[in-house]
Amino acid sequence: MIFIKSSRIFCGVDFCKFSRLFWRWITIASDTIVNEGIRAREVRLIADNGDQLGIKTKSEALQIAEEANLDVVLVAPKAKPPVARIMDYGKYRFELQKKQREARKKQKVVSVKEVRLSPTIDTNDFNTKLKNAKKFLAKGEKVRVSIRFKGRAITHKDIGRQVLNRMAAETSEVATVEQRPKMDGRSMFLMLAPIAEQK
Repeated sequence: MIFIKSSRIFCGVDFCKFSRLFWRWITIASDTIVNEGIRAREVRLIADNGDQLGIKTKSEALQIAEEANLDVVLVAPKAKPPVARIMDYGKYRFELQKKQREARKKQKVVSVKEVRLSPTIDTNDFNTKLKNAKKFLAKGEKVRVSIRFKGRAITHKDIGRQVLNRMAAETSEVATVEQRPKMDGRSMFLMLAPIAEQK
């Protein structure tokens, strides 16, 4: 294959025309079926301005779209016959991606941080963990406070529950308890959420 940039020739074909045709005749890797990817013999065709063009064969639909320099996009593949619309698929995809990006920007992602305690935690260690939990909550993040019971300590679940309840009480000004102390295997955990998030 020879591609001469200056004259835009690609194997004897105008490259711009070739690339446009190539774009029109492929099915983009997505759920949308376009142009030659349509397998139905007949489609109910809708023009780009919304007018009903009636039932057309696939080749007729492709010809009408090519004359308008647009694409045939299958919009209702399960209908009988399937419904197709003539549109600029490149522009349609761009608008769709733009909307998805906008939706992602508006979407609030809440991360969950974990603070690990022990049933026999010292006061200083507890205060350090408490400070970390408050810092995470101030940033708008949820906090999962967990206690892992080792060996025979599993028989003293009430001590672990007291430590978790103490954490909940100490953070009550900045957080609400989203989930009360609960066992999960050999661990007990408590879920805290920032007060601002609850409003």
